Amino acid sequence: MSPVTDAEFRELTLQESRDLLASQHVGRLAFTLHDRVDIEPIHFVNDGEWLFGRTSKGTKLSTLLHHPWCALEADAVHGMFDWASVVVKGTFYLLDPEIGSPDTYRRAEQVLRSLVPGTFGAHDPAPHRNIVFGIFIHEITGRTAQPIR
Repeated sequence: MSPVTDAEFRELTLQESRDLLASQHVGRLAFTLHDRVDIEPIHFVNDGEWLFGRTSKGTKLSTLLHHPWCALEADAVHGMFDWASVVVKGTFYLLDPEIGSPDTYRRAEQVLRSLVPGTFGAHDPAPHRNIVFGIFIHEITGRTAQPIR
């Protein structure tokens, strides 16, 4: 392989950003409260205008319940100058089958099981993550770098 002598950087189109987001299932969720910013890795599944995931009780959940605006970044990295990255800005929602939108909860459960078939079952690899959430996507952008040899 020849060395990279230059790289091209560009914005992803909306469709490229959506395609990248659909191909990834681990990202970093950024959220704030007052003057503090936190970022944590999460797994998620994209379903059109929503990202769905699971969590457990803790600081992240408490913070997002007080300040639901968040951002998520997911990347496909193949090298220093060979990567693509997408950023989603949206609103965090707790999903509950009894309140809110039971249809959205059922859809989240379904797509989460498509990602990890044991979800909420006897073979759940993360049974402590028993809280379902959705992030409604308000904005999605992306960038990429490609090597020029």
